[in-house]
Amino acid sequence: MFEYLFGNAIIEKVLFYILTNQKCYPSQLMTLFHIPLYSFQCALARLEKGGIVVSHKEGKTRLYQFNPRYPFLNELKAFLEKAYICFPDEIRQKYYEPLVRKRPRRAGKPL
Repeated sequence: MFEYLFGNAIIEKVLFYILTNQKCYPSQLMTLFHIPLYSFQCALARLEKGGIVVSHKEGKTRLYQFNPRYPFLNELKAFLEKAYICFPDEIRQKYYEPLVRKRPRRAGKPL
């Protein structure tokens, strides 16, 4: 939908995913969208080089999120939120709003 504006469809997927889920990592995106890992690694590196996203390590995983110091962050988020409303419900539910646990269940916790 916005691949011509962002340069390619992978960047579009990354930005909308980070908008809705706050953080992501490349292999998570690869599993969700069924697109090669290298594509997401390149897109995230490009966004990080531009200062739009920042990364940090959590254990062995490199997580990416919006850069809070990016000067146009509020405007970018406002644009993405308006564009996100135009997405069909089945696309939003399938890719951007999955019901996936973000961390494992505590050992010994009753069901």
